[in-house]
Amino acid sequence: MVEPKVILELSLYILMTLLIISLWQRRINKVLTEKVVAEIRDSKDRGTDKAIAQHPQIDTQACIGCASCIAGCPESGVLGIVNGVAHIIHGSRCIGHGRCKTACPVDAIQIGLGDVSNRSDIPLLSDDYETSVPGMYIAGELGGIALIRNAIEQGTHVIASLPESTSPHPNEQQNSNVIDVLIVGAGPTGIAASLKAKEQGLRYLTIDQDDVGGTVRKYPRRKLTMTQPFTLPLYGKVKNNEFIKEDLISLWEEIIQKFNLQIKTGIKFLHCEKNKNTFVTETSKGQVYSRFVVLALGRRGTPRRLGVPGEEAEKVLYQLIDAATYKNQKLLVVGGGDSAIEAATGLANQSGNQVTLSYRKKHFFRLKPRNEERLTQYAESGRLQLLMESNLKEISSDSVTIEIDEDGVKKHQEIENDFVFIFAGGEPPFPLLKKLNIRFGGEASEQEQAPPELGRTT
Repeated sequence: MVEPKVILELSLYILMTLLIISLWQRRINKVLTEKVVAEIRDSKDRGTDKAIAQHPQIDTQACIGCASCIAGCPESGVLGIVNGVAHIIHGSRCIGHGRCKTACPVDAIQIGLGDVSNRSDIPLLSDDYETSVPGMYIAGELGGIALIRNAIEQGTHVIASLPESTSPHPNEQQNSNVIDVLIVGAGPTGIAASLKAKEQGLRYLTIDQDDVGGTVRKYPRRKLTMTQPFTLPLYGKVKNNEFIKEDLISLWEEIIQKFNLQIKTGIKFLHCEKNKNTFVTETSKGQVYSRFVVLALGRRGTPRRLGVPGEEAEKVLYQLIDAATYKNQKLLVVGGGDSAIEAATGLANQSGNQVTLSYRKKHFFRLKPRNEERLTQYAESGRLQLLMESNLKEISSDSVTIEIDEDGVKKHQEIENDFVFIFAGGEPPFPLLKKLNIRFGGEASEQEQAPPELGRTT
């Protein structure tokens, strides 16, 4: 039998051990919190704290601070723990993988756009992605949601949600040219929508002013594309977590041929008006009549130009298809996004190239950590020249002039140049959408707010 004195001593020992562990854990938590708070301050200074599109929305009452969301996120520095609760650090790095939501054991995270009622760059959509124009839908990245997997899910959902009982107008019954749905865009969203339309036996047509593949086709050769497993109507589940550009394009082409999808390329969408129950769409190849229209366009639109003298020269390019074709050249890359960094480092890998990267801001805003690390290595080793707080001012046949801000003093520097690559983003097709009477966040007045079903949050 154990003596009471021994039990008392053992109990005191256990209590003291637990107390020490608790104090030590509190100390660790304090240090970690201070570190995360410092990172949050830094992200605000650099302008990377705000999410651009979809992002984690954290229920702080439900969060238990287990950090599973941080471990599950494939991007670095998006989330951190402050005082036992998850917080967003670098919101701009989030591209909506959704793995934080999956990893959370208490369902304290949702992925979405948040309140878009004041977002002038996000169209107001219902839960089924219908715009303020009844019968016209937006799916994919044009609605603010990135990632191929999400685009496919939205394209499938839109077609599945189309009203089944819509009766044609008497005039339509006599017009066999009226199809059920016109899909504009042949990227991942448009292809998924086409498959679902065929699966449901709908009369459909998909058009694209370029070729199939959407934004992916414009990626540099051999670029790694993150997709995550996804399911396509008729085709089934695609289990790959990653594709290189060429393999993903090949998959789309295989699917189009296998299921004989009604996709026509080289046709530009110009305008669309609704006449009673029928949409009359003007295209570069004539009119299309349909009961519904699905806009599966990208957000980038046409490349944004800088408007500097000499920009019309043939040596100025807005995308890099194959870095290996440029050797022993003097090259300027303008931009601060992942595309610009990938182009600059890719060109710097080719023999004999002298690469300069010009970016107008003091810090990079939304880079993938691996791109930022690679850029730092290349700059420090001299493999490329990095000019921050600089602006391209003029392009001539054999040189460029760049304005550099050195401690508030602006100086002009002329450097020899053979080619200029400009990655300043694209002009989103928002003016086109507004001509279609599609409403965006921030347009409704206090007296005329958007209907409750518009402005989805997830």
